[in-house]
Amino acid sequence: MSTQFDDLLGGFPAAAVPPALEMVPAGAGGEQAMGAFDGASRFDEALSFWQPQLASADADIIPEMGLGDARARDMLRNDSYVQGGATLHKDNIVGAQYVLNAKPSSLVLFGKQDDVWESEMQEEVEETFDLMAESPENYFDAARMNTFTGLIRLGVGIHLAGGEILSTVEWIKNGRPFNTAIQAVDKDRLSTPPLMMLDGSIRAGIELHPTFKYPLAYHIRSVHPNDYLPTFQNFSSMWTWKRVARATKWGRLQVIHLLEQMRPDQTRGIAAMVSALKEMRITRKFRDVTLQNAVTQALYAAAITSERPPAEAYAMLGAGGTPPDAETVQKMMTDYMVGYFNTINEFTGGSKNLHVDGVRIPHLPPGTKLDILSPGKGGPLGMEFEASLLRYIAATLGVSYEQLSRDYTKTNYSSARAAMAETWKFMQSLKKLVADRYATIIYRLWLEEMVNADRFTTFPKAKAGLLYENNALGLRFDALSRCDWIGAARGQIDELKETQAAVLKINNGLSTREDEIARLGGDWRKKLRQQAREAKFIDDIEKTLGRPLFNTSASAAMVNATEGGAQPTNSPKADGEGDDE
Repeated sequence: MSTQFDDLLGGFPAAAVPPALEMVPAGAGGEQAMGAFDGASRFDEALSFWQPQLASADADIIPEMGLGDARARDMLRNDSYVQGGATLHKDNIVGAQYVLNAKPSSLVLFGKQDDVWESEMQEEVEETFDLMAESPENYFDAARMNTFTGLIRLGVGIHLAGGEILSTVEWIKNGRPFNTAIQAVDKDRLSTPPLMMLDGSIRAGIELHPTFKYPLAYHIRSVHPNDYLPTFQNFSSMWTWKRVARATKWGRLQVIHLLEQMRPDQTRGIAAMVSALKEMRITRKFRDVTLQNAVTQALYAAAITSERPPAEAYAMLGAGGTPPDAETVQKMMTDYMVGYFNTINEFTGGSKNLHVDGVRIPHLPPGTKLDILSPGKGGPLGMEFEASLLRYIAATLGVSYEQLSRDYTKTNYSSARAAMAETWKFMQSLKKLVADRYATIIYRLWLEEMVNADRFTTFPKAKAGLLYENNALGLRFDALSRCDWIGAARGQIDELKETQAAVLKINNGLSTREDEIARLGGDWRKKLRQQAREAKFIDDIEKTLGRPLFNTSASAAMVNATEGGAQPTNSPKADGEGDDE
């Protein structure tokens, strides 16, 4: 076996044969002896110098987290495409309003199914929550800056830039309708105090259980380590940390920390966009260089270039056969160029013939040629290169290239549908993992307080004891607080076709009005209730007028066409109606 690498390495001495090679069965080929995976080969020319560190999740993330976060935020601040991608996340996940869809379980709470109670509880809770969540007083935000929807949009944006969300749960008493408030915390403030650096149970500010590694407490710095205030004004706060337990003894959360783990034993999060920071940086630099190139070329209509050999150039300057030193060359060049340009100025005078549409042509030494420049000429790689880089960014952000670039010139209906479907799947998974979790936690905190404050007639305080099993929030509280969230509408490319498809799915039992209306960002109960109000109002108006308010025959034809997939066979004019009506 020692001769297998003779051609490659020149042979092994007998005592230097690697033990692993001696154990390869007789007759095995050289490729088998080098390993089963080409990607793990140590001898491949393309991979031999690729030796990444094999480390734990925290060892990979925590040392690089600060620099990665800073670069990601810089791109979000200064790159319009990346900032647009972040806005797409918020608009495609949260939308204009994040609507609660409560779904309490009477079977788990009371041991039997009670549809009437579930419907009444749902409507009371949703109506109360909606009023408080979207109040302009911003009750849910401890800083009184954001509505509930604003907090969720903020959380989605923070997760995109840093890979995690951090908030503390406050209890504020100042005449508000409820005391629960959410304080958003910059992830940079979550860190280990200097005097606890040697404590192995604390990882990047998170105090972990010694056996199962779940969070017990969080160490939060009083201010950001690089706060806006001068150091002398917040020096004491900068070196002060507060330990906040994850939850109370009865299970009420005091810290909200959300991240999506990529590996076991991962304590902190890192943004997915970090993997594309190189492409993002190159794209931005490419645009800058291309713009500078276009501006520079626009300054000149033409340039004159010289092809004289150095020896001839030195001779023209008056030098001998031996090239002079740099200082002598500089002096000769200066004297020569001063005399040359003085002569050119005397010759051209005020002539306008050495300009192209007012754009100047530079005068250079004799023995040169004229190159006409195109002011609109782009970079050497053109738009295709930038489009390729933008596709990297779009893939990392989970949106389509067309959405990120706002370029729909090469998009048809089928490709637009496919791109929207892929983006929708990504956004829905992110909605469940980030926005829904964040919103549900806030809703549970609010719901517990409201029940104990006896604010609901459908679930009074007398029943609050059902929620606490073994003196802690248990499964019954999960049953009471179960919910979904209605966020951004999916959007429609062809409203007629997609509406017809939705109607067919409902009529054939493949979907429900709740699901289809939720895809459009609405609540089915409110829609149907509003339709009932409109129908009653129209009926009252028609009774007053003594005639139908609308052309019912044409409306029926349109409905039949929508449900059957065919076009209407009659029109208002076919029924004898005039053009004016």
